[in-house]
Parts: sequence; structure tokens; C-alpha cells
Amino acid sequence: MRRRRTAYAVWELTLKCNLACNHCGSRAGSQRENELTTDEALDLARQLAEVGITEVTIEGGEAFLRPDWLQIAQAITSHGMTCSMTTGGYGISRETARKMKEAGINQVSVSVDGLQATHDRIRGRDGSFFFCFQSFRHFRDAGLLYTANTQVNRLSAPELPQLYERLRDAGVKGWQIQLTSAMGNGGDNIWMLLQPAELDAFYRTLARVALRAQAEGVISVQPANDIGYFGPYDDAIFAKSPGQIWTGCMAGISVLGIHADGSIKGCPTLPAEYIGGNIRKQPLSEILQSRELTFNTTAGTDEGAAHMWGFCGSCRYAEVCRGGCSQMASVLFNRRGNNPYCHSRTLEQARRGVRERVVRDVPAPGQPFDHGVLRLVEEPVDAPWPEGDDLHFTYDRVQWPAGWEAWPVPEPKRSVA
Repeated sequence: MRRRRTAYAVWELTLKCNLACNHCGSRAGSQRENELTTDEALDLARQLAEVGITEVTIEGGEAFLRPDWLQIAQAITSHGMTCSMTTGGYGISRETARKMKEAGINQVSVSVDGLQATHDRIRGRDGSFFFCFQSFRHFRDAGLLYTANTQVNRLSAPELPQLYERLRDAGVKGWQIQLTSAMGNGGDNIWMLLQPAELDAFYRTLARVALRAQAEGVISVQPANDIGYFGPYDDAIFAKSPGQIWTGCMAGISVLGIHADGSIKGCPTLPAEYIGGNIRKQPLSEILQSRELTFNTTAGTDEGAAHMWGFCGSCRYAEVCRGGCSQMASVLFNRRGNNPYCHSRTLEQARRGVRERVVRDVPAPGQPFDHGVLRLVEEPVDAPWPEGDDLHFTYDRVQWPAGWEAWPVPEPKRSVA
């Protein structure tokens, strides 16, 4: 039986980009060799509406580097879908912001990955931080709703409280937080990834920031799907939806990812092996029935957790959680179903006297949305960290500006014992 998609698609319009990010999972820079023509893109917009998509986020690379990007945005809205956009914010003029509004783009998210020095280092271009905030001003003047998204890693994690204040003061209304993963450039630069054993310090930090954001009521903190999983601070981190429980990966169920060459996969963050087909070869409605886009359809059945292994395979949350974000485990171990980037797992392992780290075994080949293979290291929780690991993240490294004393670390609201 064919299922209608009733939610969300993220569309990479081009892989061409004017930044060179150290964490970029798609290795954006140059456009793909065979990106969709304008006519093909306009027809894809029609097909998205026909299968039930209600919102499309256009991105890249950098979407506005494709000459017909506004025409595609207009096509999305003309088919009754909402069009939003994710951008690096580098090179957007006031006139471009005005044209975005006229094309029907209703919301734009700018990637801001730390304070100025950190952001410019991660994004690979001096001045990129300045242009993010200039873009915010242009969007405000054009009447566009603007939000931000941040990749959290060992460079950006200590700066979250200060970055919150900068984004709040810039008028940002929503802030998505996600972990940098070992895909693409991120897999080449695993030195910058938070290690699983560092998650508790990160979640303590994020919970404190989220509670202040909730109290001030200006900016909504929105954790991505690679955040959380039955930890003691979930009620604070997900303050927008108290009592929210993770119910498993939605890739291929309510989410689609689209490559600029017409390849389709169940989520924009999934690696390339999850591509289920290409619209040049078959209709979107048929691609949605492929094995690569239906691997989550056993959720809620006796077979729903059959793919689980390792620690996750014996976890009491296995059937409902199903290993958290499918992308995270896939790019680590070339196999989904065992995800060490889980708060409750980190705490349980610590109670057992165990600390987990990931180290690279096999490098990635260097293609968009690729990954190598990492190895999970279990060691005593009090073992010394590797020599020369100057970026080891702890709660003591967080930079708390004056005034944060009124927002202490929250009391845990949910036991994971």
C-alpha cells in the first residue's frame, strides 16, 4: 500500500557553496556534475505536492548560487507547500532578502556555529560570522521570519551561552541545535566531534540554556533528532514540549531528503547509501516505496527493533527508540542500530565504570555524504584522556557570561536508573 507523505522535505538545490566548512557532511563546494535542469526541478516540485509534502526547505551547498533558485521557490509555494530556506548567510544582500520574501519564502535559518573566531574557523572563511548577522538585519528589514541553527562540537560547545545571548539580541526567534557527526568533512575532522563520554557535560549546558530561553520567552530552542534519548534533562531541553518522548527515527516516514541531481533518500542527513532512486529514472511516488525509504516502516511491530545491536540491542528503550538517529550510527559503524551518542547510555555506562570514545579505523573516500568506519573504544571512566587531546570538553570549560547565576543547572526530572 502506498503511503502519502504529509510532512517535510529538505531539497539541496545545488552543491555549489561559497564557504568551506570543516564539518560539512555533503562536502559542498563545487556543484554536482549533473544537477537537475530548471524544468526537472519544477516538475519535482509538482511531484512533492502530489505525494503529500506540505513544507520544503531549500538549501545547498548554498541555494542562492543556483540561478533559478527563486523560480523553484515560487513553484513550491504555487503548489500549496510552504517554502523555507537554510543558508550560510554569506553574501546575502538586502535586495536578495527582498526577492526571497517576494518569492514566497516564509522563513530562513542561518547557520551560526559559535562566536566569531570559532564560526569563521569552522566555516573556512573570515568574515562569515559578520555576514550572518548582517543577513539577520536584511531579513528583518524584508519582513522575513529568521531563525538560526548551530552545529555543536568541541569548538562551539563552550560558547553556547554567549551565542544564545548574541542570537537573542539579534532578534532570532528559533534556534536549532544539532551534533556535528562523522559524515563527509566531519568524518575527516573527528578531532572536533564531541565524544560520547562528553555528552553529559553538553546536556547540562544545553538544559541550562534552554531553561533561560524558555523563561525569557524570546527565542525557542529546538534540539534536532540527534539530541537526547531518555536523559535526565529531557524535560528542560525539550521545554517547548514538556514530557516529549523520543519515538524513533522518522526517515522515510515524515521526512525526505533530495539531492541536487534528483536522488531521493529518507532524510537529508542520511549518507549516500540510503538513496532509494532518482526522479530522472522513476516517479517520486515509486521511489518512496523503495527499501531505502521504507526501512522504518516496521516501527511498532515485533520486527521494529530487529536491526538493534551492541549496547542498544539490550537497552530497555530499544523497541521505542530504535537506536536514535539512524544517521549517527550509520556514519560511525556503517550500520544503524547502535548509537553511542545517547545521554541515558552515557550515564548508564558511567555507572558501570565505563567510558566510550570513537576513533577512526577506515577513512572516507572523499565523496558527498560519505563516511569512513569508526571503532568504539570502551575504557575505565577515570582513565586519562589521550595525550595531546587539548579540546576535551567538560562543563568547567563552558563560558558563562555575567548574569547566568539566576539560571543554575536544572534538577533532573526523569530518572534513567
